[in-house]
Amino acid sequence: MRFIHLESIDDERVAAYTNLTEIQLRNKLEPSKGLFIAESPKVIDRALAADREPISLLVEEPWIEGMYETFDIIDKRWGSDIPVYVASPDQLKKLTGYRLHRGALAAMKRWPLPSVEEVCRNAHRIAVMEDIVDHTNVGALMRSAAALDVDAVLVTPSCGDPLYRRAARVSMGTVFQVPWTRIGGDDRHYWPFVGMQELRDLGFTTVAMALEDDSISLDELVRRLNNDETADDHIDKLALIFGTEGDGLSHHTISRADLTVKIPMSHGVDSLNVAASSAVAFYATRRLAA
Repeated sequence: MRFIHLESIDDERVAAYTNLTEIQLRNKLEPSKGLFIAESPKVIDRALAADREPISLLVEEPWIEGMYETFDIIDKRWGSDIPVYVASPDQLKKLTGYRLHRGALAAMKRWPLPSVEEVCRNAHRIAVMEDIVDHTNVGALMRSAAALDVDAVLVTPSCGDPLYRRAARVSMGTVFQVPWTRIGGDDRHYWPFVGMQELRDLGFTTVAMALEDDSISLDELVRRLNNDETADDHIDKLALIFGTEGDGLSHHTISRADLTVKIPMSHGVDSLNVAASSAVAFYATRRLAA
């Protein structure tokens, strides 16, 4: 690694950490040249373990000593010329606008996202995030998906970016462990009109998590997943679809789903936050050991 101590927070070499918006970082027109920012040593380490290429690091000086294993991994895999910009705690706070709890950032190369078919090739249970815009919820859902053994996650064209700095941090880096892609790319007309049929063609039973008059209970869904494979209502491959904060799933999605499912509530509570509801659904629908 090349350690470069910053003399000024206006150094153009760290502009990616300060001056570029997430959209500019993503660089939709040329995703192969786009970047994302990984925040905290744990997230950085998980990105490196997934073979995501670093461009540079920005590290708070007191954290240098504790990251030498990370630096060694980078040196062995990508060479010793990757710069580590070293800043004081005050400099880093001015650069990022807030005090980092884990004083390290890395600018890393994005990668071309795989096709839906590739991500779902061997999957039996997937999650779809429809237009979820709160990056905390995006990250929390990815973390639950990893912890509860969901095979893949799809995000719709209008959904928040799982590689957004806060989303990746909340996911604890699991965004680099769970296979995911954007269904329909950036075509906002693809989902649910074409996308829902694509999932059906891949053999998935599409399940909208929604409070509708004809919704079945989560317990009933679980029964259909675990009943005899020859039963008429048996479900083999499951796609759980979660909607945006507040409004939930669109009526276009609900009307096209094979089933709508609700989590029973008590004490007059009508629904759970999408991060909580997804965790409940993932746990309930996990594959039971034979």
